[in-house]
Amino acid sequence: MSKSLSPVPQRAPQTPAVLVPWWRPETAAAFPAIGWGTFQSLADYGVDAWQRGMLYLDVLRRRGNDHLEQAAATNPSLLTFEFDLLVDGRRLDRPVNFHLVRIRPRATDRIDPKKRPFIVFDPRAGHGPGIGGMKQESEIGVVLEQGHPCYFVGFLPEPIAGQTIEDVCRAEADFIDHVAKLHPEAEGKPCLIGNCQAGWQVMLTSAVRPDLAGPIVLVGSPLSYWAGVHGEKPLRYLGGLLGGSWLTSLAGDLGHGIFDGANLVSNFESMNPANSLWQKDYHLYSNIDTEAERFLEFEKWWGSPVLLNAEEMQFIVDELFIGNKLAGGEIFASDGTRIDLRNISSPIVVFCSWGDDITPPQQALGWILDIYENDDALISGGQTIVYALHQSIGHLGIFVSARVATKEHEEFAQTMDLIDVLPPGLYEAVFLDKDGTTAGAELVSGDYVVRFEPRRLNDIRALGGNDEEDDRRFATAARVSEINQGLYRTFASPAVKAAVSEQSAAWMRRCHPHRARYELFSDKNPWMTAVARIADGIRSDRRPVAADNPFLALERAVSRGIADSLDRYRDLRDQACEAMFLNFYGAPAVQAAVGMRSDRTAVRWRLGRDVAREAANTAALAGLTQKYGKGGLVEASIRALLYILIGSEHPAADQRVFETLRRLHGSHPEFRRVGHVRFKETLREQFMMLWHDTDAAMAALPGLLPDPSERRELAFDAIRQAAESAGSLSGEAKRRLERIKELFTGTPIEPAEGATRAIAAAPEALRITSAKATRPAGRVRGRPKKGTVKDD
Repeated sequence: MSKSLSPVPQRAPQTPAVLVPWWRPETAAAFPAIGWGTFQSLADYGVDAWQRGMLYLDVLRRRGNDHLEQAAATNPSLLTFEFDLLVDGRRLDRPVNFHLVRIRPRATDRIDPKKRPFIVFDPRAGHGPGIGGMKQESEIGVVLEQGHPCYFVGFLPEPIAGQTIEDVCRAEADFIDHVAKLHPEAEGKPCLIGNCQAGWQVMLTSAVRPDLAGPIVLVGSPLSYWAGVHGEKPLRYLGGLLGGSWLTSLAGDLGHGIFDGANLVSNFESMNPANSLWQKDYHLYSNIDTEAERFLEFEKWWGSPVLLNAEEMQFIVDELFIGNKLAGGEIFASDGTRIDLRNISSPIVVFCSWGDDITPPQQALGWILDIYENDDALISGGQTIVYALHQSIGHLGIFVSARVATKEHEEFAQTMDLIDVLPPGLYEAVFLDKDGTTAGAELVSGDYVVRFEPRRLNDIRALGGNDEEDDRRFATAARVSEINQGLYRTFASPAVKAAVSEQSAAWMRRCHPHRARYELFSDKNPWMTAVARIADGIRSDRRPVAADNPFLALERAVSRGIADSLDRYRDLRDQACEAMFLNFYGAPAVQAAVGMRSDRTAVRWRLGRDVAREAANTAALAGLTQKYGKGGLVEASIRALLYILIGSEHPAADQRVFETLRRLHGSHPEFRRVGHVRFKETLREQFMMLWHDTDAAMAALPGLLPDPSERRELAFDAIRQAAESAGSLSGEAKRRLERIKELFTGTPIEPAEGATRAIAAAPEALRITSAKATRPAGRVRGRPKKGTVKDD
């Protein structure tokens, strides 16, 4: 295995919270000698603490009212953008509770109808609808700001009776097709952004209908559900610890065919008890004068769980979470079509984070190793995959944080046309700060320069993952789940269904602790009627305590102690759960009992070879040999530019090269006719020629050039200007530039000078996956140590 380019940081040693005194030296130092001043400080603190307490209760009252209002609404979406309904999924041949809307541009947005449209898919993971657009600084806001038409796929809180995950994917295919037909003149197919659970739905849809989509952006989306490393992110063990999916079936039966999303929300909260039980509420209480609105905005979404059909949730748990069948090609549509992720021909962008406890990088990226045996298989399959690793952001922050929206999402939106034309291969998106020393800074808007650096599959392996024994354990858990599910369905399910009515199921949902805690503090509680009046009086006479009050310091010290204790409990619990899972499902007796010790039992879940696909790829490569000498100045220029950049010591697709070509596009009539689609096809074809046989491709290049003329000199000016837009060339790249100049102009290379003429034919999407990339100087890599603040 090669040295990792994205090393997995080790968890910092943890000090048991029980050994950390809440009475810290800095707290003791804050207290003066006992005297009148101490009593005055205590009195001031007491008034402030009481006022904060009542204001805190009033915020909980408002939160409860918001919860009731959302529950009563027919379409309680949190979208902050105005929109027009285009397609109501309830009216499709196979109705679903999803819908497609067009986002109306804001007054400051200038939409270009020729730009590719974007479709943002809302995640249905138990929470309320609309999280994908609840802030102006969001994926939707970034897309509109960049001038792209934007659409949004949302859902209603209650499913249509009988709808399945397959129905949802068919509906999403109809939505994508509808958007594409609205933009026949757009330069490129619609770009799809799938957040969290919406990501795997988009991948399912695209695998069945690969003709529909342009680039696919997966944000915090799990696709490889067993993957991970020991000692981290224990959510993947949950299914095995519960004995499999029979509890999901029980929950569906108790819900009279409905699965309550509040159960999923409760699972998320249990992962971080310090935050769920203390820190979130204490943060509100301690900052009650400034945090109320932000708290209420988030809780309106978090506190409005939606419903799923029991069959939908059963599919998700059996086929994905426990079965891990997506990457292995073991999911089939009702018509027998196998869901094969290799069918996807669109570029795929994976955005994940080391701070994400729900979808760690291994689960976001591990599927690549399952469907491609080596780097050559990925390239010959024509697939382009770009990934980006954030250092600390949490699962929610990765798609709702304004900080992320104004950096990663904005840069992805700006470079989506570049991503769409990248040659096949694996890339990592690198965001470099732009400053006065940045070469070609005028070519890049914003504060960052994005480079797509080549990576190898070994770089994904180096992030960590399962070994053969881990895979055997998870496969054993899947077998145990099937057995328990069969026992439950046979002996217990009929009795449960007979005992549950629609009314009793609705009552149980209303009494769910996640809902009850909201309703308890609403105006429905007569004890809360006085809280609003008291809070109004406090606001008119608010007396916050001084920041240096010693009792305030004591309060904060106690809070830290409580949080530390809960974190220690979490760590001990997670260690115990992991040990239990690994020991039980790793026991030879358990594995043998479910048939996992047989010599014929495969433990590595990987897509099998597809002879027809391999034959088609081989034939396509063989056909390239007949095209080396075909084409004209456009093909020759693209081939030449690719040849130069592939020869760089640090090959990368740099947005400055692409922007240079974009600006030069209209400078020559011969190349002005080269549109996005033809450019993409030509670039990929020329790249594959160079990848297949560089010597043969370059030997044939002179035959593509016209007779010596100013056209050839103009073409070379464009090639040089694009190649040097990110800085001066050196080494092998410079030698290759010299060779190209001889071919195009017949004269040796001269010192670079500002070229003003150019051709519009070859994007800067050039670099080959087999080349070894080097980390940019000064770039911070790896995962932050435990305790880093995460913007969730």
